[in-house]
Amino acid sequence: MTIVDACLRDGRGGSPTVVLAETGLSDEERRALPVHSGTSHAVFVDVGETEVSLRFFTSTGELPSCGHGTVAAMAYLADRFGRRDFRLRTRERAFTGYATDDAYWFDAGPVEVREPASGECDGVLEALGAAPMAGLCVASVGRARLLVPVADPATLAGLTPDLDRLRTECDHLGLLGCYAYSVPAGGRAAARMFAPSIGVPEDIANANSTSCLAAYLAQDGDVSLTVDMGDALGVPAAVKAVAQRTETGPRVRVGGAAAVR
Repeated sequence: MTIVDACLRDGRGGSPTVVLAETGLSDEERRALPVHSGTSHAVFVDVGETEVSLRFFTSTGELPSCGHGTVAAMAYLADRFGRRDFRLRTRERAFTGYATDDAYWFDAGPVEVREPASGECDGVLEALGAAPMAGLCVASVGRARLLVPVADPATLAGLTPDLDRLRTECDHLGLLGCYAYSVPAGGRAAARMFAPSIGVPEDIANANSTSCLAAYLAQDGDVSLTVDMGDALGVPAAVKAVAQRTETGPRVRVGGAAAVR
């Protein structure tokens, strides 16, 4: 069992993620591993001849994807096997990743973004304790989540959501959770991800939601973004994303620094 701190900020913090070589555990045992290791997520790595298969679990079950878990898996592979380029596969897609001197990056895949219908997300906003602002959207990289802009980092830091109600509202709409973010300035933003529906009241770092934000912002042009997370939990983290406009939609790469304990 290896612990990787994924999405470090200035060499500190990051989201602790347990990484384990595929061993044929039952799903019940896989769900128990994050609890046993004191992490929010576990990643199971199966190294094949041409690609590496990944499975992601929280205490409530399997996820189709996990951004910071993918960063953790690449750091594990680099540490264990010296790899710098990665061919990766989840149950839903195959994609590539690579290491630079300061981060691990991967192709986020297709990102779907839509405006919610009038009143559709009022219950989520009430549970979150956030006032509606322009820019509210539902985005998905495998599972939908609500992106909620707030005025500034101070407003973000002051959010105290009703997590039980938030879970109920997200379950009703089929949402993974709620990603609240401050309006970016100078290529930097702050965010908090609340996902009680998957057993994570608040995520230290959430790369998939950051890729959704980059895709949303790329509707107005190419984007290079760094999002600070984890401050409300006392664990600094940062996620990087780059989105480029193409004829078929935004192409997003997302990643972060990581350290193997």
